[in-house]
Amino acid sequence: MRHWRNRVLFSYAAFYLFVYMGRFNHWPAGPVMREQLDFTHIEIGIINACLLWGFAIGDMIHGRIAEIYGYRFWLVVGTLTSVALNWITSFGTSLWSIAIPWGLNGFANATVWSPAIGMLAQWWHRSQRGRVMGLVGVSAGSAMLVMWLVTGWTVTEFGWRAAFRYPPLLMVPAAISLFFLVRDRPSDIGLEDLDQTGHIRPAKSQTIPPADHHEPVEGFRQNPDGALIAYRVLFSNWRFVATSHVKGLENVVRYGLTTWAPLYYFEEAGLSIGTTALVTVALPIGYLAAPLVSGWISDVLLDGRRSPMIAASALISAAALIGLAIVPAENVYAGVALLFIGAFAMSLSMSSTLVVDMAGPKYAATASGVLDGHGYVYAGGQALIFALLLDTSGAPWHLVFLGMAAARILSALIAWRVRL
Repeated sequence: MRHWRNRVLFSYAAFYLFVYMGRFNHWPAGPVMREQLDFTHIEIGIINACLLWGFAIGDMIHGRIAEIYGYRFWLVVGTLTSVALNWITSFGTSLWSIAIPWGLNGFANATVWSPAIGMLAQWWHRSQRGRVMGLVGVSAGSAMLVMWLVTGWTVTEFGWRAAFRYPPLLMVPAAISLFFLVRDRPSDIGLEDLDQTGHIRPAKSQTIPPADHHEPVEGFRQNPDGALIAYRVLFSNWRFVATSHVKGLENVVRYGLTTWAPLYYFEEAGLSIGTTALVTVALPIGYLAAPLVSGWISDVLLDGRRSPMIAASALISAAALIGLAIVPAENVYAGVALLFIGAFAMSLSMSSTLVVDMAGPKYAATASGVLDGHGYVYAGGQALIFALLLDTSGAPWHLVFLGMAAARILSALIAWRVRL
């Protein structure tokens, strides 16, 4: 069992290193796309929103589909489709000839997240999930770093269209290898499956034995198999809904920084595209550095509690964002430090682990997908809201960063009020 669960975890972590090549590759390419195609901030925001909302829709349904038809199969199908849609996007010449296939790509690329989290939940107990999700977080941060460097170099040397054609091809051998290296659950190789219950807490109208706050919700206790019942149970639980809003506010900043920081330094500091990529690489470095630390602290020092990490993440990142609003763009070294601190703090959050704990292995993919999808709805919203702010108010960049800081403070207040 130990050999197989490590094999599944590390195979997925290695695979995930390549998936951002076909998802977020438009961010380093964004300044050049805007310059060559004469796009406004609003048009760049629309392209971002299409991707993020496509991903949100995919997240909402792919997890449940994978629970029914198989995690690794659905994951690989979506990955290969994503590569094809990247190529289609690369031939775009106008806003909608880029935005439409890019939105479809977001939908397809979403298969790499919630089905995989569901698969990992089949192999790892709750007491170990913080560290497991921490390793996945490190892989995601590493994927961002690899994408930023590879795509940034590709754009500099070959132009923005090449960024949608050649780096995503690395996803093909990675997906095929993953399919043969992993299995959906222990019973697929003749081992005993883990306990499938979760501990989503009932709403106030329901009762719960005081001695056991990990009692699963009634719907989950009955092990329903209907395709939509899992959604009903999740959305009827106010703690899960609150956690989803916290995740959404997190994504306003996580994807707000990666969307707008390259344009900020390219336009306001007058940096070249190569230097802009080097400055903003502080973001993926920060994203990859924090998750293992947060997972270990949560599992070992906090006895599995996730909410303190969520609150710390919000407050530290808010302070870094206020710093970005105050420090001039020309002060590149201070900017690098603040971007790193902000990204590091963002990845301290344990909201993704918290909902897997709530739902248990059987519905981990659905819960993870709904949470992540909720986050991407907010992420797409910030792309449009900040774009409108920049285009209609004379590019007040300090207000963009202060708006992100306000979102983090609000998420801390929600986490404190609900006691996630």
